[in-house]
Amino acid sequence: MSVTEGDICPDFTLQATGGRTVARDDYKGRPFVVYFYPKADTPGCTKEACAFQEALPALGRIGIEVIGVSKDKMSALEKFAAKYDLAFPLASDEAGGVVEAFGAWVEKSMYGRTYMGIDRATFLIGADGRVAKIWHKVKVPGHAKAVMDAAAALA
Repeated sequence: MSVTEGDICPDFTLQATGGRTVARDDYKGRPFVVYFYPKADTPGCTKEACAFQEALPALGRIGIEVIGVSKDKMSALEKFAAKYDLAFPLASDEAGGVVEAFGAWVEKSMYGRTYMGIDRATFLIGADGRVAKIWHKVKVPGHAKAVMDAAAALA
């Protein structure tokens, strides 16, 4: 399954850091960002999470909340969030249903070997509950700024 711009955001309810639960319906009538990343506390994922953390005040001023999603266990996510003082929720999708619903579970290849893994992808969801913008195969440098610019255009 794959989500395209204009689609209704897939339904989800996931356990998240800080004893929180995040669900699509929690954000009804409000725009938000869901980003998928391969593995907590790895170099690229750390840079991406820290960039979103730095952007939180500016995103908050325009009413945008951020949710990070990976297939990591909650214990790994809690350690990651604490280590880098991440205030936004990091959600655990160990079963992979949400990752698949968004189309972020993809075939990858490294050193000639193919395998399934998480596409570093970001979805900007509008207040109407529809996917306003999608970024696949995200390159971390400048990405949080691109998301912020697109989110500001929604406001």
